[in-house]
This record gives sequence, structure tokens and C-alpha cells, in this order.
Amino acid sequence: MSRKLEYFNVNGLAESIRYILHYGGLKFEDIRHDYGSWPITEIKDTLPYGQLPIYEEGGRRLNQSIAIARYIASQTNLLPSDPWEQAVLDAVAFNVIDFLQKIITFRREADPVKKEQLKKQFLSETVDYYLSRFEKELKANNGYFGGKLSWVDFYVMGIIEAINQFTEEQIEKNYPTIVALFQKIRSLPGVKEYIASRK
Repeated sequence: MSRKLEYFNVNGLAESIRYILHYGGLKFEDIRHDYGSWPITEIKDTLPYGQLPIYEEGGRRLNQSIAIARYIASQTNLLPSDPWEQAVLDAVAFNVIDFLQKIITFRREADPVKKEQLKKQFLSETVDYYLSRFEKELKANNGYFGGKLSWVDFYVMGIIEAINQFTEEQIEKNYPTIVALFQKIRSLPGVKEYIASRK
């Protein structure tokens, strides 16, 4: 079955999906567009909502990173069968997206002085607000968000890595349980080889 993942030449919303595909040993075409050249009209106009990532499998297309990650998880033994457990993982994914949204004001600010102030506020307040809660949740669940490795562990890592790129920081460094989870994921078969080979 042919698979394609289409996104930009950055980590962003698609890196966790790439991790899951590599972990699951699912061959796919990793199509990357130049972020600096976006929007590319002839591509944007073909997308359901004009946004990336987009995943294609067997001629069918799926948008929205959470939906894509969750679907691929169902093929890689990373999605629990229990509906409540699925909902708990969904909540984690939406919480980390809420966290990501908090950085938009800082990212869009043009004034360098205001931008630096917003960055400091984000790093000193917002990061701890969310990461302290993620840390607590991981500690209560055997080091994983759902008690064992699942798609949302990859998803949280991908989003935090994207935030690290935006801020030029390692925001998880003071949260040992989060660090330990990321180390486990990065050492997984498929993921480890992908990370070693990526640009």
C-alpha cells in the first residue's frame, strides 16, 4: 500500500507522525515543501483546508496532525482498544496543542523588544504551567501518558521539539520524567535510525 506524508522541511506538526511511521516500519514517501516559500498556491489549493500536514494512503487523504497520528497508531499497536483510554490520550494531545498555541503571540511579534519580553514570559510561566502537569501525569502512569507507550508520547515529543526550535531552548531539561520518555522514544528501533539520518 502506498503512503505519503506531505509537510514542510521542518519538524513542526509532522515530526511525531514521521516517528510513528518509522517506528511501525511503515514505508512512506516523505514529501517536504520549503517553509519559506509557503504558500505555494498550486499545492495549497489542492488541500482540503489549505493546510499541511496531509497524509495519503491508498488514494485516500487525511488532514489534521492529531487525526493522522491517531490513525497510524491504529496500525502500529500504539492505540489502546478501550474507548476511555483512547479519550485520555486524545486529551493529552489537545492539551499539548493548547500549549503550542501559547507561543503564537511571541512568534508573530515584530517588535524585537516586545518579542523578547513575550519569549521570557513564555519560558518563565507558560512552560512550567504545562510541563509540570505533563511531568505529574507521566509520573503517575509508569513514565508514559497512557501507562504504556502510545501514539501520544510521540506526539508530545514532536510538539515540544518544535517549541524548542522556536525558542532555541531545551524547555524539557528541568523535567526528568519528560526527558526520560524522550530518551526512550529516540532509542526505539526505526526512530533511532531516522533521527541519525535526518538533516
